[in-house]
Amino acid sequence: MQKTTETGENAELLAQAFLKKKNYSILFTNWRHRHSEVDIIAQDGDIVVFVEVKARNTDAFGLPEDFVDEMKINKMEEAADAYIEQFSWEGELRFDIISVEKHNVITHFEDAFY
Repeated sequence: MQKTTETGENAELLAQAFLKKKNYSILFTNWRHRHSEVDIIAQDGDIVVFVEVKARNTDAFGLPEDFVDEMKINKMEEAADAYIEQFSWEGELRFDIISVEKHNVITHFEDAFY
């Protein structure tokens, strides 16, 4: 069984490849601001997309996307605010979740919150 960090790193690489196949441009990975981190910041046309990648080797405790809680949403919003300020972004934003389940099954939730 993979360690948690290996599972997460593998999931993030799979998510990046998945987004690239959908013609997204990857702007940043593991972008940090203070105590916040966004796994992937990508561009989908004219929209900057903040992506949280969640992975699980088992669904015994729930699906990966179920683990994006209110605290994580708040941290992503904080990071998005910092991104807007740092890059003077005035366009549209979106928050997505990419869920990676066992056997690398990927589900993409566009506009997952807000």
